[in-house]
Amino acid sequence: MNKLLGRAATAALCIAFAGEALATEWNVSLWGQRRAFTEHVEKLAELVSEKTGGEFTLAISYGGLSNNRENLDGISIGAFEMAQFCAGYHRDKNRAITVLELPFLGVANLEEEVAVSHAVYDHPAVAEEMAQWNAKLLMTSPMPQYNIVGTGEPRDAVAEFEGMRVRATGGIGQAFEAVGAVPTSVTATEAYNSMESGVVDTVAFAQHAHLSFRTIDIATWWTENLNPGTVNCPVVVNTDAYAALSEEHRAALDESVDEAIAHYLTNYAELIERWEGILAEKNVTKVTVPEEEIAKFRDVAAPIHAEWIETMSAQGLPAQELYDLVNATLDKKRMSN
Repeated sequence: MNKLLGRAATAALCIAFAGEALATEWNVSLWGQRRAFTEHVEKLAELVSEKTGGEFTLAISYGGLSNNRENLDGISIGAFEMAQFCAGYHRDKNRAITVLELPFLGVANLEEEVAVSHAVYDHPAVAEEMAQWNAKLLMTSPMPQYNIVGTGEPRDAVAEFEGMRVRATGGIGQAFEAVGAVPTSVTATEAYNSMESGVVDTVAFAQHAHLSFRTIDIATWWTENLNPGTVNCPVVVNTDAYAALSEEHRAALDESVDEAIAHYLTNYAELIERWEGILAEKNVTKVTVPEEEIAKFRDVAAPIHAEWIETMSAQGLPAQELYDLVNATLDKKRMSN
């Protein structure tokens, strides 16, 4: 009897260890706090766990694994399996996707932002560049067009941006620089202190970030329609970790992306609906920039686009092809609507 019980216990332990061996947990490096910008990653974790009966889980960390500027480096060395980063943090490491950060591209809404981002992510040249960092682009973090908050007198004319110190990265920063402003690329987590201490006069963010990083708390005005562009912030996975997944777990991950993005879009739409009330509550003045002033900004953006194509082409990237892909995808998306 003792032998039988011993064998049964051994078998039970073997089954337990086998189940343990099948379990997979990925570490995910984000930053800040849970917010609209990270809701698709949170939803992805929920969906993957559900579809695999808890055998594949995502352990999400907000700043505990790496700072935001080093997330791609962490992915490259396998310090964690999934991460979010923004192209403007290290433009030299992800040159191809910076086409999505060009100012005044004309992207009108989040659905269009998803479409152009994923079209660019699927381009072979983009995948090849990311492979240098052991990274595979999984999904975008679609953000609406940025607008700026500031203190003091509102600015609603191009001439008034002369000398303005603005927290802005990527193509948005280039556009402000072209009209005489002084852009700085302090991280999102540093934006509040930079504005409070006077290091910057204004901060360019999407609505969720103005809330999450509290820049709206010290602002007295917000431009509601400048819409200079946005930043592109992919979610990436380590290629070795991705390849090591079982077919079932890999399918659960891949098949959950669209649903996670849909959840993100729904959640962000609800935030936009609350935005008007938030401005009123915090006594922030909405500034409408005249169309003729926005046209001046667009004129400034055209040479920036041309320069990007020329520079990236000289570095061996199919820059014109990527730029045309963005415009073709926008046209296709609008026709389908």
